Parts: sequence; structure tokens; C-alpha cells
Amino acid sequence: MRNELASLIQKYEERILGQSLNLKLLLSAVIADGHVLIEGVPGTGKTQMVRTLADLLDGTFNRIQFTPDLLPSDITGSTIYNMQNNSFQTIKGPIFSNIILADEINRTPAKTQAALLEAMAEKQVTIQGKTYPLADIFFVVATQNPIEFEGTYPLPEAQQDRFLLKLNIDFPAFEEEKSVLKQVMEGAQDRTAVDPAIDKAAFLSIRQEVASITLNDDIFTYIMQIIRQTRDMEAFRFGASTRAAISIAKTARSWAYLTSRDYVTPDDIKTVAKPALRHRLQLAPHMELEGVGLDDIIEELVGTVSVPR
Repeated sequence: MRNELASLIQKYEERILGQSLNLKLLLSAVIADGHVLIEGVPGTGKTQMVRTLADLLDGTFNRIQFTPDLLPSDITGSTIYNMQNNSFQTIKGPIFSNIILADEINRTPAKTQAALLEAMAEKQVTIQGKTYPLADIFFVVATQNPIEFEGTYPLPEAQQDRFLLKLNIDFPAFEEEKSVLKQVMEGAQDRTAVDPAIDKAAFLSIRQEVASITLNDDIFTYIMQIIRQTRDMEAFRFGASTRAAISIAKTARSWAYLTSRDYVTPDDIKTVAKPALRHRLQLAPHMELEGVGLDDIIEELVGTVSVPR
């Protein structure tokens, strides 16, 4: 399975340039059966990144554009009366897919944002009192724009905590961005689907293999020391939850698998700590006034915790 996964990563990096770390973290999240929040300015390839992943996994893909007038039923589906059959008929919404792109999720009110909660947490959707299961491979990627706040509704902390990771998409390096420009202008990079690199059955087998990756007691202690440290630092308004510790452990296990190891190391924890914590922590007011970056504080925090030998 590792060879198939290596081929998938290679095809992914050939299609999406300049985002190698984020691509692997995105793949780690879907292997860990979690969900991802992506923040980045428009035009940095967020949609293409998610659509390409769906193609490579041979999964169905739906993009939902979140707007202020979007209703929960526009996501989950609704029941209508069929006059021809003289009966009620359930119309399933776009949530019934393998990979969902919730585009600009913070542009819709909390009531509609909450329509995703049951699906993300329990892999099921309730329509008019009847519950429908979602696919075994169900992955939500939500995006938000960090520079435009007019007409937006910030995600509640409880909903942000549902996401396994938060990825920050920045501009690629000069040469990589130049390559994207050339490929688009020469027609080499179009919107055609990418050939699947792995089928769904094989991907589910990978998840079972990842479940056997070893996390020894020292690693569990290391994770909990990092989480506890967030609760003791005056730099944060409040500390990370137990779910944050679980997210770090799950992602680290997937990351170890991607790097061809059957055990988790402290370096794996360091790699996934920032994306697993940055949406779960808020800086204290005095730190915001000083203009300190949240990622910098998390990196400093992790550096103060003793690494197990």
C-alpha cells in the first residue's frame, strides 16, 4: 500500500506546485478520518487542491459555496411531496459525497454552519427526523478568507474544534509560482480530472494499517505535556482541549505512515503540532497588541517541552 500512496503523493505534487507540506498534511487528515480548515487568500489554489485529492482517491466531490442566504437544507437535503406518486420523497443534498469543499464557510450564519456538525462528528445526516449514514470515506475541507471580514460570521470555537487541522495556504516560492503561470498559459495545466492513484477499498485498507502504527507511552506523555503547557501559559486566553491531544496523536500516526515508519517519533509530533493547535488557541489581548504570531508562540511552546529519549 505504501507504494500506491507514494505514487499518489507524487501525482499530487506534480499537479499542485509549491504546497508539498500542506498536501501531505491534507492527506494525513483524510487518512486519520478527520476534517480540515484551510485559510488562504483568494487565488492560491485551495479548490484545485481539494478537487485533485478527490480525483486521486477516486472519490465523489461536491463544492458548496457558503453565502449569507444558504439554508441548512441546501446542505443536507429536504423532503418534498411527489404529486405523481402521491408520497413524500427525500432529496439528498450535496453533503452526500466523499469529499466536500465548504467554500468560504464563514460567510454563512451559525445555524447553517452547524448543519455540518452532525455530519462531521457522527458521519450521518438527519432529514425530517430520519437519519441517513454517510460514506465510509467522508472528508470535509472548509475554507475561509483571512483578509476580508465584512459580511462574515466567525466560526464558533466548538465548530473550529471539530476540524482535525487548520492549514495556512501561502503563496508559493518564486520559481514554483512561475511554473504555475507557464503551465496555465501553455495549456499544460487544465481543469481535467486526474486519473485515480488508488481505489476506495485500498484506501480503507491503508486506514487499517495506520491504526497499527505504534505510539509508546513516552509519546503520549509528550503530547499531554504540550497540551497542559497551553493551559498554563498567559499568552493564551484558554488552553487546548483533550480533543486537541487526540488530533495530534491521530495526525502524527498518519504522518509516520506517510514517511514509511511503523512508529511515531517526537519529530512527528513537532510537525503536526501547529496545524493541530492553531485553530484551537486564541492569543491573550496583550499578546495581540504586541503583534506576536500564534504559530511562533506554539513553536516556542513545543520547544520548551522536554523531548522523550
